[in-house]
This record gives sequence, C-alpha cells and structure tokens, in this order.
Amino acid sequence: MNKQTAVSSKWIKTRVMEGSAFLAAHIPTTRLLNRRTLSELLNRYGMVYVKPVKGSLGVGVMRIDQSTGSWVIQSGMNRTSFSTFEKAYQGLRKRINGKAYLVQRGIHMLRYKMKPLDFRVMVQKGNRVGWEVTGIAARVAHPGKAVTNGSQGGSIYAAKMLLRRTSGNAQAAKLSRLFKRLGLSTAKRLGATYPGMRELGLDIAVDGEHRAWILEVNTKPDPCPFTKLDDPAMLRKIVRYAKGYGRSYNLRCGKAKSGGIITHEISLFSRNHRASVTYYRSYLDIRRKT
Repeated sequence: MNKQTAVSSKWIKTRVMEGSAFLAAHIPTTRLLNRRTLSELLNRYGMVYVKPVKGSLGVGVMRIDQSTGSWVIQSGMNRTSFSTFEKAYQGLRKRINGKAYLVQRGIHMLRYKMKPLDFRVMVQKGNRVGWEVTGIAARVAHPGKAVTNGSQGGSIYAAKMLLRRTSGNAQAAKLSRLFKRLGLSTAKRLGATYPGMRELGLDIAVDGEHRAWILEVNTKPDPCPFTKLDDPAMLRKIVRYAKGYGRSYNLRCGKAKSGGIITHEISLFSRNHRASVTYYRSYLDIRRKT
C-alpha cells in the first residue's frame, strides 16, 4: 500500500486526476513546459500561466500574454514585453533557471473590484466519516499581481458572499455545490492512488461563463486563508479534523489579508467574529505550548 501523505509534483497529480472524465473536464490544458508546448498553448488560448512542477504559495508562477507583435511576461508586479516569441521564450528560460515547469491554459477569472479571484476548497478525511469538504474561502489577488495567494498579499473573503456578489444567488448556490463535488471527487481519485492522504486544498477558478476550473491541488494545504474569515467555524473544523490525523498548523499568518464584509446584510456581528478568531488562535497557541 502506498503510504504517501503528500505529493509535491503538480504534473503527477494532474495526470492522476485526468484519469477521471469528470475531473478532466474541469482541468485547464496542462503540459510540461518547453518551446513547443508554450507556443502551442499561447497560439490556442492567447494567455497561459507557467508554474514550477514542485512549489507552493504562488512562488515562481508567471503569466504570459500573447497579442499581435507582443509577448508579455508578468512575474509578481513586474511586466516585461518582448517583440518575438523566441525572445520571450529565452527571457522565460532565464527566469526559470533550469527548473522543471508546467505551462497551463490561462483562465480569465471572475473579478472583484477589478482584481482576479479564485477559491480555496479544503477537503479532509475524518476517522469515521471519510472525506469531507471542511472549508471554502475566496481569494482576491493583490493589486497588480497575477496570483491570488494570501502569501502573495491576496485578500480573503467568505466564499458564499463573494459568489453572490459576482454571480448572483442562483449561480452562487450552483457553484458552491460544484466546488464540493470537485473537492470530494479529487480526494477520492488521489486517495485511491495514495491511501495515506488525509487532506487536500484545491485552487478553483471560475471563468466569465461560470465554469469552474481546478488550477492545482495541494496535498499539504496551508490553512491560513481560513484564519482571515470573520466567522471562525471553518477554521475550528479544519483544526479539529487535522488533530484527528496528527497534524497541527502554524496559524500565525501575516501576509494574507482579511477582505472584510462585502454586503450590508452583515453588520456589527462581524466584530464579534473577528474577536472569536483572535481568541481561537491564542487558544491554539496555548494548547501547543502545554
């Protein structure tokens, strides 16, 4: 039996997931990066993301846009323009410095306040109940950046509220159900190959036609986005499940920001929720020291 609890290679995880027809329909075209695959995907989609085969927290991820007579590489907040594909490719090679990379179809994500957003879906395996979606949070990119990761300065919002704001109530409910189905299907698929796995974090984007795309799956997910939500219920559940399979988290998460409340329907109670999250972090710190 394969006892691995985590898989670092994004390529291996993608190939395993593509064995499911349902999941494959929600995975953007992904290839190992080379001159041919980069040219092919840029010609087909006009925009791609390149990312390290092994890596996390959005480190090393770049966006490449192709338009008539121009190729633009964005890394962090820096944008560099090239006049030919070959110059762009050579510029990219210098940036990746020999590391193995993937190239993935770029998804034109939903936006909030003109900034791209995606969703982190946390899936954990309970000792008695099996796989369960224990949390969903929305992540909005830092102004000027192409990635939404909280570790890259992104802001965290309650997923349901942001979905309602960007997509309407009916579409928000439909997408919430789909996120859960994608999370559970991914967990079952990867869990069948790696029975030792106990937790996953899916990064899911939604395009302008409200189609959901799995950008990548983390097998050792960072719970930090959930520390920034006003309601600590998801964080409590995530920590409780993790304790059941022997994992503890560092919940001192400085770079991610709380996006706050985005509807007028939720008012003064948010202050109490923030106090609850602060108290809960302090409580966990004390428990770890005793």
